[in-house]
Amino acid sequence: MKRDNQSSVSEFILLGFPIQPEEQGMYCSLFLAMYLTTVLGNLLIILLIRLNSHLHTPMYFFLSHLAFTDVSFSSVTAPKMLMNMLTQSQSISYAGCISQAYFFLMFGGLDSFLLTSMAYDIYVAICHPLHYITVMSQSICFLLVIVSWVLSFSFSFVHTLLLVHLSLFRDNTLHHFFCDLSALLKLSISDTTINDLVILTVGMVVITLPFICILVSYGYIGATILRTPSIKGICKALSTCGSHLSVVSLYYGAIIGLYFVPSSNNINDKDVIVAVLYSLVTPMLNPFIYSLRNWDVKGALGNILSRGPFSV
Repeated sequence: MKRDNQSSVSEFILLGFPIQPEEQGMYCSLFLAMYLTTVLGNLLIILLIRLNSHLHTPMYFFLSHLAFTDVSFSSVTAPKMLMNMLTQSQSISYAGCISQAYFFLMFGGLDSFLLTSMAYDIYVAICHPLHYITVMSQSICFLLVIVSWVLSFSFSFVHTLLLVHLSLFRDNTLHHFFCDLSALLKLSISDTTINDLVILTVGMVVITLPFICILVSYGYIGATILRTPSIKGICKALSTCGSHLSVVSLYYGAIIGLYFVPSSNNINDKDVIVAVLYSLVTPMLNPFIYSLRNWDVKGALGNILSRGPFSV
């Protein structure tokens, strides 16, 4: 195949979901409701943390950044997906596709690093409570967030830089609802060996290593809880861990289902469905998990509501 015929891709076609045309309206309404819930729920979490001084702690500092990341993560794919479903258009420009892949990777990686920082915060709070104020100082919290942003930006930039050098594509049709990196690589007829090696290496740093750190943290947390003689102390520790552990299970469960469970060489329906869970359902559920399981958040919400809409 000649380069002239294959390098002139100006747009990609997103086939979207494996649903019937008559079901488009129903699914579009469902996804719109999920996206609005994601945005409003996470923004509410950020607002509560901002307005309530009792929530100005390291855990809620990380939670506010996680909520912002979840809003951004969903906004990378959901608006374009909804617009395509409403207009019956399936196209996305080449520049838009590359940008979507970049921000999807960046905010996905940022989620992983923030969840790891939160696990470390819980580990220090339970296993080393006497040193908590010193270890989890404001400067350390800012440093953890800054490092998370820098690493996420850098790794996604490397992926994107390698992606734009793949000029040869056998087709411009993506069997997905967004520009997934693995789907784009499968369309290329260029040599993707370097891309695959970078994906493996970066995946170890962004996904595997943080997941191992979280497991180790909870191993120490579990051992500390078992040594606690007080039932009240055990319940308090479990309450501290419960919300975070639920979010971690949702996040890494979806990633394992999407990227680590073997599937066919082509993108199949399972990949699309799991990607929805990963990019839309999990960010939507995070605010509910933290609000329903956390008395501090519910108390802050009650205080805001009791003040009235015009209170300062």
